[in-house]
Amino acid sequence: MCAGSGIFITMREVKVKGVSSLCTLDSNGESHILQSELASDSQRNSSLNVQFTPEIEKKYVHHVYDAIAPHFSSTRFAKWPKVANFLSSLPSESLVLDAGCGNGKYLGFNPDCFYIGCDTSAPLIKICADRGHEVLVADAVDLPYRTSFGDAAISIAVLHHLSTEGRRKKAIEELIRVVKKGGLVLITVWAVEQEDKSLLARWTPLTQKYGEEWIGPGSPRVRSPSSCTLESIPETEENGFGERKKDSGQSSMQSLQEITSQIESYSGASTDVKNANNQQEYFIPWHLPYHRAEVSGASACALANGLAKKDDKKGAVVYNRYYHVFSEGELERLVAGIDNAVIVDRFFDKSNWCIVLEKKTMKSQTTEPCGAWKNLM
Repeated sequence: MCAGSGIFITMREVKVKGVSSLCTLDSNGESHILQSELASDSQRNSSLNVQFTPEIEKKYVHHVYDAIAPHFSSTRFAKWPKVANFLSSLPSESLVLDAGCGNGKYLGFNPDCFYIGCDTSAPLIKICADRGHEVLVADAVDLPYRTSFGDAAISIAVLHHLSTEGRRKKAIEELIRVVKKGGLVLITVWAVEQEDKSLLARWTPLTQKYGEEWIGPGSPRVRSPSSCTLESIPETEENGFGERKKDSGQSSMQSLQEITSQIESYSGASTDVKNANNQQEYFIPWHLPYHRAEVSGASACALANGLAKKDDKKGAVVYNRYYHVFSEGELERLVAGIDNAVIVDRFFDKSNWCIVLEKKTMKSQTTEPCGAWKNLM
């Protein structure tokens, strides 16, 4: 999911509890968030290594979701019951911020609430805008809202695409920052403890840990900028693919041996990635059917630059997506260092680890579910 394709969506005027005109589009087509909706510099300040998007995310998250956006969107329509319950529990007229909204399937779910969605994928944001949603292109680690702007926030299947612990923690801090005191935040991530164990055999494991030299700005060997930008592939038809369709087939877009040698060169890694214990870093394939791909367009560019491969047997262009799958307790450990939030619920659902946070109004450290959300559990 990428903001680099140059597509920016104009948000129509939003009037929610006295807030209006979140985003405007100038004559040059550049998006500007009004200063009144931005957090102060001191509140938004963070280190460069957290704000900088690592190459692995640019290549294997941003570029991929831009290229597969219409096909991905056509498979994302079913609502998870736990997410639906959370949204339904919110008070009427709540402003809900969906960070990493994808195709916007949760925007507008509870008609009594207001919604604003953001995502780093401009093609996915365009799909949302075409459906009439209030959306903008933005990064999960740098949300373009002032502090205490929303009543609640959700981050559904987003954090596992961030490749460093610092960036994952920063994304959680941003979700807490942008909600009011007492506001709730729901976060879900893919779990390493998959209910369908056969899926793990279809994923390509990477090294157990990444060295900052490999994923940071100074990693020339893994940086091969393409002169051809991946663009969204036009959607021509809908299909009936179910939610979270299982992918199969070979998953590596560039050889695992090549990636491993690059990592070892820069971080001193010597682990056998296929036999590493506690493996959490994977490439997970997305099969884009040939009839969805423009052979002379985005897919050809991706194939030429090693960001995708052809699978003639399955009739698909195969893209790999980077995932850091979470282990039990990992989300809680990230939150433990955030002193203005408490965990009010945690659960495992559909091979996802999930937590509900509340922005603190006092020093209490209770972890018991509270209010309307507790009544739904």
